[in-house]
Amino acid sequence: MTGTSARIAWFEQVGSQTERTNPAPARTLAAPSGTRAAPGLGHVTLDWEPVNGAVGYLLQRAVSENGPFEVIDHGGGDVLAVPGPPYADTTGTAGQEAFYRVSAMASIEAPPGPPGPVAAARPADAGAGTVEVRVDARHVTRRLPRPWQPVIGSEHLALLLRGSGPGGSHVGDELAEAFRIVRRELGVRAVRAHAIFDDSLGVYREINGQSVFDYERVDAAYDRLLATGLQPFVELSFMPRDLASDPEHTTFEYRGIISPPRDMDRWSMLVRDFVGHLIARYGLKEVRDWPFEVWNEPNLRLFWSATQAEYLDLYDATARAVRAVDERLQVGGPATAAVGWIDDLIFHANEAGVPLDFISTHTYGAPPLDLRPIAEHLGRPGLPLHWTEWGVSPTHAASVNDSVWGAPLICRGMRSGAGRLASLSCWVASDHFVELGEATRLMHGGFGLLTIGNLRKPRYWALAVLERLGEDELGVELEGDGAGGLVEAWPSLHSDGRISIAIWNGTLDQSKTEGDQRLGRSIRLTLDRLPSGRCSVRHFRVDATHSNVSATWAGLGGGEWPDEAGWRKLRDADRLDELEPPQWFVVGPGGRISLEFELPMPAISLLEVSPE
Repeated sequence: MTGTSARIAWFEQVGSQTERTNPAPARTLAAPSGTRAAPGLGHVTLDWEPVNGAVGYLLQRAVSENGPFEVIDHGGGDVLAVPGPPYADTTGTAGQEAFYRVSAMASIEAPPGPPGPVAAARPADAGAGTVEVRVDARHVTRRLPRPWQPVIGSEHLALLLRGSGPGGSHVGDELAEAFRIVRRELGVRAVRAHAIFDDSLGVYREINGQSVFDYERVDAAYDRLLATGLQPFVELSFMPRDLASDPEHTTFEYRGIISPPRDMDRWSMLVRDFVGHLIARYGLKEVRDWPFEVWNEPNLRLFWSATQAEYLDLYDATARAVRAVDERLQVGGPATAAVGWIDDLIFHANEAGVPLDFISTHTYGAPPLDLRPIAEHLGRPGLPLHWTEWGVSPTHAASVNDSVWGAPLICRGMRSGAGRLASLSCWVASDHFVELGEATRLMHGGFGLLTIGNLRKPRYWALAVLERLGEDELGVELEGDGAGGLVEAWPSLHSDGRISIAIWNGTLDQSKTEGDQRLGRSIRLTLDRLPSGRCSVRHFRVDATHSNVSATWAGLGGGEWPDEAGWRKLRDADRLDELEPPQWFVVGPGGRISLEFELPMPAISLLEVSPE
């Protein structure tokens, strides 16, 4: 399959969903109350009272109080629901009155509940555009969660064994270095990748009707991964050719086989043997830390050629095979696209009595929904929830993947999910990614946080900013035009007394990827109850002209690949930029300092306050 035909196939198939043949019983939720629409400069902020049991909310807008109402599409290309209020609608027409209503969702596949009351607002064309941020330096709210650390995504690990690649790169060396970078700088602990059973690693074949297992290349890939300091989050896919019921059902440029096994007993034997081999090679204590995830996005025809019932059969056989090796190994799924089948798998696992140690699913273009109500309703409170793919766009070669627009979305998603999910895994670490063929230029809209050549994109710097936050979260209050919807803040306290505050300005509206001057905000930051004495303030920035490798590359003339001089200049600029020189303050008996600065949309500021 050529790269062009693979791309056509992707767009034709990615929206085709596998039929739900085993749906869980549906729930009914009440309508949200207290819907409020507050007009602001360039946007309308929607707010409402949360509904008990809701995983998210569907927002609708009309030009008349009587409708027709249409779902607000912020252009993320995936789930349109949001996990909760507030929501900044920047998709409307400036000066035109809009009418809004909100419905609660019990799951992504159930019809939304009845809408709440209608609220109206008219976005302003002009205004002050100011947000007050107040931080109490002594009000610790909790240990600061870090949902980016447990796992990050990667293309299949066979790439660790490759040599020369696009732009003169060495694929295996650069991918291994990308893993070391995210481990060292972001605190990431594991990698989730596709296709450990793909024939590119040669795990399984049949000779004279007998199953033969060969783990030489798997061992080489895992050895190299572990040497970077990361562990695998094991996705059990795709189907080995000799075991596939239909070897011609494939996906991607590398033709991963997506059909069920022709013999479930042999599949179970493969899983048991594979897991047993991992334990023999790496030790039981080590492998107990490796979650085993069953398949990838079986609710899309692109990844699973059979039915939901057949996936559940595969899940049952796989989960039981993993647990047959050791009862304390972790197994879960359904690893679905767009939050599908969550209710169905939990309900099925309860009915069938099969192991289910975690739920995993994916979403793009918005903060992850809150799946805890589903698990609680089905009698599984506390079930770990892993979002094993998350990013700004599900689309290959989307320019937004390289832009600064995605940086505040990363911050918003991580703060939204902090404390209510087990992990939020950015897809992916590196632009070495060959689903639709190799990259043909440096800035090609790749999913990676790091370019080919391991330059840090704005989305990477968003995570680096969050990783520089302290161990404890501090209390914060926001007030003003766009507070909570456009502008958010995440303050923290370090054990040595330093205070770090991340403040970002962003919208979910992907029609604003080039920015919008009306959405820029003046920030007035006040810190209270600081210790008396002198302190320094350093101000780091991610925006169109700071910490932005795309802008640096464009300034060098762009093109396909840098020459040697271009690489030197790009690497010299590969840093988290300071917006201005450090400032010094004398903190008096009142313990207060105040700062004012402009924060465009999209942008992130990191302020580090250090006592002398």
